[in-house]
Formats: sequence, structure tokens, C-alpha cells
Amino acid sequence: MEETSRNDIRKFLKTFGIQADEAIVAHLARNPGIQPLRLRITLSDLTDYETPPNPALHLEMDGEIQR
Repeated sequence: MEETSRNDIRKFLKTFGIQADEAIVAHLARNPGIQPLRLRITLSDLTDYETPPNPALHLEMDGEIQR
């Protein structure tokens, strides 16, 4: 894999991580009674392929945030 691709992946995930952290912190501040906060993160390929890859890129993670 080219270094450019790896750098693009890292930049994308870093940006997501920062935005997700800010969104979760704000959500918890607006909803103090939530215990625990249950979340799901989904990664899906949105590329418009002529012939889609098999298997498709798809990842889901579930988790909990304790207060």
C-alpha cells in the first residue's frame, strides 16, 4: 500500500476520532441521566463501483461509555 493511502486513512480516522469525541462529550453534557451510553460505529464503503468488491468493506463496533 502506498504511503499516501496510509496517510489518507490516518487523517480520516483522526478527524473522525476528534469529531466523535466532541459529539459524545456534548451529548453526555446534554443528557446527564444516561448510564451507560451505548454506541455503535459503522464503517461502510460508499464508492460507486461498476462491479462491487466481494466481500464489501463493512465494519461495525458496539461499545459502552461509562459515566
